[in-house]
Amino acid sequence: MARPSLAEKDILNPSEAIEYFVLSRRKFYDLLNSTDGEDFLAYYRERKLILRVAFERYLCNHPELRRRI
Repeated sequence: MARPSLAEKDILNPSEAIEYFVLSRRKFYDLLNSTDGEDFLAYYRERKLILRVAFERYLCNHPELRRRI
């Protein structure tokens, strides 16, 4: 059985979010460490997971997280 593509997943781990949204790794991990309970975060024990649709809305207001190419 094939794994779903990142675009099909509703919940992403931080590495998948960085890859899917083409984010700056440093800025993204700074964001995760400085925020607690943003509307795009879900917690599973100690793990922080990213809700894809909510994070897409967050990125519309904060495009500075994207990696410069």
